[in-house]
Amino acid sequence: MEQIKQNFSIKDLENLSGIKAHTIRIWEKRYNILTPNRTETNIRTYDLENLQKILNVTFLNGHGYKISRIAKLSNPEIGSLVKSVAATASEQNRAINSFKIAMVNFDTILFNRTYLTLLESKSFREIFLEIFIPLLNEIGLLWQTDTINPVHEHFLVGLIKQKLYLNIAQLEVDNSCEDEELFILFLPENEVHDLGILYLNYELNFHNKRTIYLGPSMPLNDMRYLLEIHPNPKFLSYLTVLPIEISEFIKDFDETLGKDKKRELNLFGFRIQNTDPSSLPEHVKIYKSIPEFANQLSY
Repeated sequence: MEQIKQNFSIKDLENLSGIKAHTIRIWEKRYNILTPNRTETNIRTYDLENLQKILNVTFLNGHGYKISRIAKLSNPEIGSLVKSVAATASEQNRAINSFKIAMVNFDTILFNRTYLTLLESKSFREIFLEIFIPLLNEIGLLWQTDTINPVHEHFLVGLIKQKLYLNIAQLEVDNSCEDEELFILFLPENEVHDLGILYLNYELNFHNKRTIYLGPSMPLNDMRYLLEIHPNPKFLSYLTVLPIEISEFIKDFDETLGKDKKRELNLFGFRIQNTDPSSLPEHVKIYKSIPEFANQLSY
């Protein structure tokens, strides 16, 4: 497992929390929300505790709690309030609780037993959208409040990805699509968070679309060969951590894969959530969620 980053810049906090650096500085100065260290050149740095706190503060602020009220709480009180709000905001059914127990105990048998029980009344697609996505959202909150270790999340995500691979393989066997439209799915170099792009592959196959799945950390240059065989594909990428600069990524994409003509690029993930669609070229489309994209595939 990769070593966990321990120190963060204010830009890191902005990217991870979605709160502008200017606002973070105001909260820090006015309410003492964070306690940064400073380098010899007087640059702010923040440790993991500060990161967890800004994520928790952002969560509570997004659920209607004023920053002035949050600032009066201790770190343990903030953590407890996040847990309480999370439990109230989403009614967790027995399946989600069972998956959480399986995760905490590294219990593969319980995970599979719960999954098979759900399959008796739900499709895999319903399980993913209605159960796995809320579960993963809550796991993020549990990590923020120091309730679980990252290794728990790795274990759970690994099991969910197993189910995705199995269901994608079955759809590919059954897929009788003769449509010439082709989707190429990839992640940029050094981007390894592939759960989102895997589920996109599932959705495309579910809607009987042709796909080529290339997976994590794919250099743009290596995909040029595909254009000799498939001259008119549409590209999809899910940006969780990288690239840092979306505009540079689009520029590199166009220079590498769009020299002869512009090719459609569909972007998803955390990195594009604050991107203004009007600032992008016409051939680049962004989607705030996978269901937003999947709904249009039905037409």
